[in-house]
Amino acid sequence: MYRIEVENLTKKFGTFTAVDHISFQVGEGEIFGFLGANGAGKTTAIKMLCGLLTPTSGRATVAGFDVKTQAKFIKRNIGYMSQRFSLYNDLSIYENMQLYGTIYRIPNKLLKNKIIESLETLGMATHAQKLVGDLPLGWKQKLAFATALLHQPKLVFLDEPTSGVDPIVRREFWRQIYATASTGVTIFVTTHYMDEAEYCGRLSIMAQGQIKVMGTPEDIKKQMGVSSIEEVFGHLVRS
Repeated sequence: MYRIEVENLTKKFGTFTAVDHISFQVGEGEIFGFLGANGAGKTTAIKMLCGLLTPTSGRATVAGFDVKTQAKFIKRNIGYMSQRFSLYNDLSIYENMQLYGTIYRIPNKLLKNKIIESLETLGMATHAQKLVGDLPLGWKQKLAFATALLHQPKLVFLDEPTSGVDPIVRREFWRQIYATASTGVTIFVTTHYMDEAEYCGRLSIMAQGQIKVMGTPEDIKKQMGVSSIEEVFGHLVRS
């Protein structure tokens, strides 16, 4: 079962083509890496997949909904974690999750149980009343991810989720990603850390609005005749 299906998706701004006829599919429970240098078109592509931008041409479905005609349903069925921490620093951990759950209309009793369960999993249950602004960055990132999953989305978009955190926290965060994917949630992740790209089941690399290469990390390295994804990325960007 595919959670994302994209066929010849294109976005133009006047005469400039930001995304140029890209096609790919992402399955249930898959961890899919979406890489590209700044200006490659990946942010525009993600905005279309999240229902925030209307494509110029082509087609795409996300969680079974059409990006052109059913954007509001897409927004209800996905989770999103931005590169910049988006929770409220002046609210407590519990209050942030409560606010987010209320926006998604999770019934109060169910929401309370979900929050408690999430905080226990994160090891934050005893810190529920602590202000988010007082948390270490690593805790904030894990909390943001857990909050994005609170309404049980079918897939979650992670936009450079480990930017600025140390390697130990990054490894812990990826364990959280693997655990989530094992439950059937699809993970669509962007990252500038090439070692993280190696953790993905499959990945694609965009340049000049097009997907230049796609496959498992091992297959891509063999195809390009290199030993690391960093070398692949560098070659494509320079080209």
